[in-house]
Amino acid sequence: MIKLHNTKTRAKEIFTPIDPDNVRMYVCGPTVYDRAHLGNGRPVVVFDVLYRLLRHVYGADHVTYVRNFTDVDDKINATALARQQAGDARPLEALIRERTEETIQWYHDDMDALGALRPNFEPRATEYIGPMVAMIEGLIASGHAYAVEGHVLFRVRSYKNYGALSGRSIDDMIAGARVEVAPYKEDPMDFVLWKPSSGDEPGWDSPWGRGRPGWHIECSAMSYELLGASFDIHGGGLDLQFPHHENEIAQSCCAHPEASFANVWMHNEMLQVEGKKMSKSLGNFFTVRDLLDQGYPGEVIRMVYLGTHYGKPMDWTAEKAEQAEATLDWLYSRVGDELFDERWTANEKVVAALSNDLNTSMALTELLEEAKLIRSRHHPDADGDDQTAAAELKRTAHLLGLLHMTETEWQISRSRGANLTVWIDKLKKLRVEAIESKDFAAVDALKSALLGVGVEVRMSKSEVELVPGPNFDPAKLESLK
Repeated sequence: MIKLHNTKTRAKEIFTPIDPDNVRMYVCGPTVYDRAHLGNGRPVVVFDVLYRLLRHVYGADHVTYVRNFTDVDDKINATALARQQAGDARPLEALIRERTEETIQWYHDDMDALGALRPNFEPRATEYIGPMVAMIEGLIASGHAYAVEGHVLFRVRSYKNYGALSGRSIDDMIAGARVEVAPYKEDPMDFVLWKPSSGDEPGWDSPWGRGRPGWHIECSAMSYELLGASFDIHGGGLDLQFPHHENEIAQSCCAHPEASFANVWMHNEMLQVEGKKMSKSLGNFFTVRDLLDQGYPGEVIRMVYLGTHYGKPMDWTAEKAEQAEATLDWLYSRVGDELFDERWTANEKVVAALSNDLNTSMALTELLEEAKLIRSRHHPDADGDDQTAAAELKRTAHLLGLLHMTETEWQISRSRGANLTVWIDKLKKLRVEAIESKDFAAVDALKSALLGVGVEVRMSKSEVELVPGPNFDPAKLESLK
């Protein structure tokens, strides 16, 4: 039994899908004009865990996950125009297409590095202009929208439940929000469904002239085409609750008054860096790629995300990243080079934690408790029971999107391509020989050499662990052979 906090009802509810054979989820994706920053990565990981849980409970073939790409937007136009002004002679349309293609590829590369599964569908807004125009035409016909001066606007006051998701009245929103004041608006809160495009801007023919869609209508049209008028879960960051999600509800429910649109709304809280709001002016603004290039494995970034419940603000700190890397190193020592096999059973306590409103921090605690029962593959007394337990641990971790590599692959990943497992095995062999000969000179020499290239050596009676430090240089390992 899965329980999820529903923003719409402000309560944790038992999740009951409309159709258990086709559980449907829509999550707002990126506007593709630049790299995904650290905050953008959080909803990807949050809803990836939910996707994994739903697949585990209902079956992989019975879950449909949609996350869109907004590839028509003024910010995209601005980045393309900047390239043109910098001397690129190609038409603006070609520059926009190039920018969106490269940004989508960046996004895929970075989210893949975080261990996120690809959704079943990743629609691009430009592929659904026809359905958007059709939805807008229906809203005009029913009196919920009006066309003026090449624009089409939604009549906010025509939808009596507007503001229910965010818990604000329309008058309160007007008082506290920055809304575009335009002479063609009937009401300051009315929002754009369609707007005209100038000659060099992206545009499509429509009953209201050449133009392009507003942001909000995109998600309504794409979710309708791929999931239907009613579906189970709609997710995104808390920053999208108003106005984006509020506007989605209004236009979708007015376009399809017989349907419920999304039954469950979920929003993840925002992210901070070292206790402060992430900001370029503060010098604490990071893209996911920045951290990957600094040497943080994607799995470490994911582990930090998972350490905080999605409904609470999350603070990224270097200390948390260091702890996450050490924990993952320890976990990998328990699973060794065991391969993932979905035939194994996942730990019930971890499943229960995730089923309780995606309590990932509790799930991690239960995962670590399970791992404590397994002796490291480096332990001299490790046996078949440990191997079986390791396989089960691997299966359980997969629900969290963790331990998707072998230990050897993990060591290579965290050591920037260097295979430290070779040196672990060499140290172990030298130590066995030293215990017999009572001469530890060779062990000490290798430890000193590893320290010299930036690798910390941790040895206990049964285990050897090598941890790359901040000054680690994998190229220098070659000189030790």
